Amino acid sequence: MLGLLSLFLGVVYNEAPLAVFVVLAASVLGSLGEPGLGSAVGWIGTALFVVTAAGLIALALRGARADRVIERALDDGLGADWRERTGGALPARSRRPAWLGIFNVPWVFGRRGVQRVADLSYGDAGMRNRLDVYRARKQSAPGPVLIHLHGGALIRGRKNIEARTLLYRLAAEGWVCVSANYRLSPRVGFPEHLIDVKKVLAWVREHGAQYGADPGTIFLAGTSAGGMLAALAGLTPNDPAYQPGFEQADTSVTAVVYLTGYFGELNGTEFSPFTHMTADAPPFFIAHGSHDTLVPVEDAAHFADRLRAASAEPVVFAVLPGGQHSFDRFNSARFNAVVDGIRDFAAWTRARG
Repeated sequence: MLGLLSLFLGVVYNEAPLAVFVVLAASVLGSLGEPGLGSAVGWIGTALFVVTAAGLIALALRGARADRVIERALDDGLGADWRERTGGALPARSRRPAWLGIFNVPWVFGRRGVQRVADLSYGDAGMRNRLDVYRARKQSAPGPVLIHLHGGALIRGRKNIEARTLLYRLAAEGWVCVSANYRLSPRVGFPEHLIDVKKVLAWVREHGAQYGADPGTIFLAGTSAGGMLAALAGLTPNDPAYQPGFEQADTSVTAVVYLTGYFGELNGTEFSPFTHMTADAPPFFIAHGSHDTLVPVEDAAHFADRLRAASAEPVVFAVLPGGQHSFDRFNSARFNAVVDGIRDFAAWTRARG
């Protein structure tokens, strides 16, 4: 419990440092005029506030530098001329400097013009087989699809906690985004989690057009354990072993987005993406925090190296300075830089046809 509390507080301080600063400053201002403020204890408290405030500002500025890290990762993974090879299809970027993202309200995600259609059923396991669709209220043309799978070590979690900045931003730009629950342990074990992911893919291919989607273009994303499931699904397209009763469904994906991921057994088991790496793996975009205390960044680097060696497709790997686990729970400067990178990666991938 203490470990989870420490992790949670670390993520909050990293991704919402200015919000923490505001709370801290408000408490200090509230104490002005109190007796004893000019005492030795009062001066020590003031000094601690100044030092803490400086640290929080430093954390905010470090998060704002993630855009440069993402740009370098795209150059390394796709080649220095990747922008030219998109044929002018890159999405427009905000003109405001990246550092202004530190002033984002970290818990505000919604966007005008985006509709969330909640709790659509894709299977027979009740709420664990429900998904949400995010789409523009005025959809002018079929949009590409992004599916997101939540984290939680396969024992907890739900579909409306992580990656909401990603879901809302892409939906506002004409994408159709899906966030899905799946069955959890200990009620089920592997491969039932993965089977549910395949069912989500089959549902999108069958019903996505009803919500304005182009089901021929699917980017599969996930956070932590959800990232591992996304990778497993992307590496096992149309495998009948993981599609009981719907073996004929097309469960291939255009690319995989692996956020703050868990990577399974590094030596490989069936329940590990390491076991399923092949030359025809789809393109991968991997983003991991350098200060992730739950999944070491070395695991992410090992996965990226192994996948590059096996796959004929590109692997983009970004190590985010100062990033903790589950950084995508916040509308932070760091995660917005990652979203920009995902949009660019998707534009490059789609431009290849």
